[in-house]
Amino acid sequence: MSIKTLSPAEAHRMVDAGASLIDIRQPDEHARERIAGALNVPLDQLSKDSTPGDVLIFHCRSGMRTAQAADTLADAAAGRDCYIVEGGISGWGNAGLPVETVRGAPIEMQRQVMIAAGSLVLVATLMSMLASPGWIWLALLVGAGLVFAGISGFCGMAHVLAMMPWNHRSTAHD
Repeated sequence: MSIKTLSPAEAHRMVDAGASLIDIRQPDEHARERIAGALNVPLDQLSKDSTPGDVLIFHCRSGMRTAQAADTLADAAAGRDCYIVEGGISGWGNAGLPVETVRGAPIEMQRQVMIAAGSLVLVATLMSMLASPGWIWLALLVGAGLVFAGISGFCGMAHVLAMMPWNHRSTAHD
């Protein structure tokens, strides 16, 4: 099934008329930046029961995830009218429509993992060149962990980072 793409302005008008706006991003992304009134239902949790309303409008960050998951979104809509916001929340904000940003909320977990893994590989590589060749094992371990995470869907580094104090700050919008 093909899902129609709406401009942010069209989507805004439809939401004002009663359509349900559904954010398919992960909760950590939604906690940091969101469209007021959007229901956060991560893509991997979408179902007919998790999507209330007769008209559904889905959004992600840039529109890419929603476009790639069009079949999943249509299945979750279960015959109801459904649409995708062109450009996602970024397009919404670029169109001058209101976006809530929570200052002080931790950055998205995927970005935290990229920063931590990249830093470890960089430090290990530099240390192996400048101090001792044995440091290369740390870079290899991080690389193997990333491959495992990609294959299995389980990222140990994300679980460790999730326990860090900066990921447990309460925000006014939690």
